[in-house]
Amino acid sequence: MIITSFALVGLVFVPIGLASLSASEQVVEIVDRYDIDCIPEQFQNERLAYIQNSETNKTCTRNLIVPRKMNSPVYVYYQLDNFYQNHRRYVKSRSDKQLRSKAYEQVTDNCKPEDKANGLAIVPCGLIAWSLFNDTYKFSLDSKVLEVNKKNIAWKSDQDHKFGSDVYPKNFQSGALIGGAKLNASIPLSEQEDLIVWMRTAALPTFRKLYGKIEVDLELNDKITVVIQNNYNTYGFGGKKKLVLSTTTWIGGKNDFLGVAYLTVGGMCLFLAICFVLLYVFKPRTLGDPSYLSWNRNAAGHPS
Repeated sequence: MIITSFALVGLVFVPIGLASLSASEQVVEIVDRYDIDCIPEQFQNERLAYIQNSETNKTCTRNLIVPRKMNSPVYVYYQLDNFYQNHRRYVKSRSDKQLRSKAYEQVTDNCKPEDKANGLAIVPCGLIAWSLFNDTYKFSLDSKVLEVNKKNIAWKSDQDHKFGSDVYPKNFQSGALIGGAKLNASIPLSEQEDLIVWMRTAALPTFRKLYGKIEVDLELNDKITVVIQNNYNTYGFGGKKKLVLSTTTWIGGKNDFLGVAYLTVGGMCLFLAICFVLLYVFKPRTLGDPSYLSWNRNAAGHPS
């Protein structure tokens, strides 16, 4: 029974692992780290001062070469490294009631220090919203603009149930210290998808968040020009910023771990099944003498 169970698990997991790895290999991905290269040479030793100075030019141009054909939609992500969105105080620094309904606009108890500005409640309040990512990307190919579709990038359940259609930004980023992006005060939070994506906090310090979708095919060796507004401050805590362009398959984005995990578990199960078979063949367990069973001993004349 044990041998059969191990063999069955191995025979199921190994093909799944191979299929997962194959799907992951079909994903075409471009990853470009730009946080260092987008700092002018004269500011390389003063990166924090550069990013905090509102007078410095933050525009940066990058060129990306497409390694293989990328079928649409091509997903555009920003990736941050060494950013702990899972920190306890950061995660709790929000007001879910305020996000859902205008009636709870004044509920900012968990949002300190970003709860009020000039004595008025901040909407949306808290450190998560305050630190909203504000780098921007503009793409072009052969001098033609590649439009980035920023619709439907957030979870529909978040839009419908966590962010109210009657809640509008108020007093946001109006304090002495500006954290990240500003919000359009005429658009309800349920339609501000960049904010909704950002507010779904990541579990790990390295994470990607969806920025938008390029809805045209990109051919092999296409040269994409990206104009970046390098606004977001990761230099104060040693973070990294990367721009990611990626296709998807049935498994999603590039993810070798899942395939490797299935292959590892399946391979170990097959190995153990073979070991048990060999053990059974070459060194079988010796069967006991039934005459020594208690109910057979008296019948065979053995003393009690």
